[in-house]
Amino acid sequence: MIATVTLNPALDQHVEVDNLVLDDTNRWVSFKRQPGGKGINVSRVLRELGGETVAYGFIGGHAGDDIERLLKEEGVHTDFTRIKTEIRSNFIITDLKTHRQTRISAPGPRVTPGEFKKLLDRITGLKPRPQYIIFAGSVPPGVPYYIYRELIDRMKVLGIRTVLDAADMWLIEGIHARPDIIKPNVREAQTLLGVELKTEEDIICAVKTIVGMGVGIAAISRGPDGMIIADGNVILKVVPPQVEVMSTVGAGDSTVAGLVFKLSEGGSLEEASRLAVAAGTAATLTPGTELCHKEDVERLLPLVKVEKMPN
Repeated sequence: MIATVTLNPALDQHVEVDNLVLDDTNRWVSFKRQPGGKGINVSRVLRELGGETVAYGFIGGHAGDDIERLLKEEGVHTDFTRIKTEIRSNFIITDLKTHRQTRISAPGPRVTPGEFKKLLDRITGLKPRPQYIIFAGSVPPGVPYYIYRELIDRMKVLGIRTVLDAADMWLIEGIHARPDIIKPNVREAQTLLGVELKTEEDIICAVKTIVGMGVGIAAISRGPDGMIIADGNVILKVVPPQVEVMSTVGAGDSTVAGLVFKLSEGGSLEEASRLAVAAGTAATLTPGTELCHKEDVERLLPLVKVEKMPN
């Protein structure tokens, strides 16, 4: 079983319009509400791929009720920690004429020390213990910036493999706990290491550096160029097939889900990387905030190219 932790979930509200006109009334073509937050997205993809998962994190208010209901409809098991404040809602506007998206994201509710302690106790007392636990996304106000470092340290004591998919200070601090897997994109890796990653050689050096910092597997996603991934023994360049992109929302979360799902099954790094990139690419075929579909992943899987790079 693979657990996910989303400290700052969101109810994603997605509107499609034919031609977005500023300073005027626009009529929407379609409207959808979907559960949001990086860890929640990973759980949704894991379920789509056929994996067993439980989603943990904070939840509250009417938006939180909607998320729990929507996840139940998708067959995703949850064990959220209730907070008194309404969780955030994000708004995504897609212009069908230009295929451009406008995203408006909220910072999230303020979490009290008591609510924070309840979550810590719940995660520390996980039963049955998962094989992997994935910490993903931003952190709401009131939660200390070092939270991921503390959570990873606690999970390692319990013998649970840890995955961190975060950015900025949360990644910089969390990596000190030496998680088993991290998957930053190029921008996030640049912030982490304090260097520019302009070339493929720069990215190869970056994954080697991150593994040298004590991380088990370092994967840097490169959008349409795929991913560079290393585990201390091998460095792989993973390239997706060219597709017509509808939306990039959730592509990184789908990549994480595919990677961890295959590793949890005992797959090799090459097999896991291939599934990861297939899942991430499949997510770009769906509109708005939709994630990957299993049939697309299976169709793309044999088209993903994996090349071993010199150490």
